[in-house]
Amino acid sequence: MPWFRRASDVVEAAGSHRSDRRGGSRLDKVFPVWLEGEHGFGMGIARNISEGGMFVETATPHPIGSQVHIAFPSESGDMTAVAEVRYVCHLVGRKAGQDVHASVHGMGVRFLYFEARGEAVRALH
Repeated sequence: MPWFRRASDVVEAAGSHRSDRRGGSRLDKVFPVWLEGEHGFGMGIARNISEGGMFVETATPHPIGSQVHIAFPSESGDMTAVAEVRYVCHLVGRKAGQDVHASVHGMGVRFLYFEARGEAVRALH
């Protein structure tokens, strides 16, 4: 299991005592998304997506509680999720026995609703 998936453990260790509500199945795929919100826009990498939300790796996470539009580009038309930022993490680590550092910046989002354009509208029905 990759170390970046442990963001929920970091949040809980920092004092947030929440139960893990991730009971649904998760899609373990990695794909690019476009982010836009009140605090700017940019590209992100979607990871660990479920029916209720996902983790987005991005250099500039949006603040907790803010809403973001996440565009999933595809050949059949864009689909956009409007989501709420539930947590932000900045993880820095290194492999045991090595001096090489790695870091992940990102945010966990909860989907509020979806908007579809083009052929993606028909694909939803």
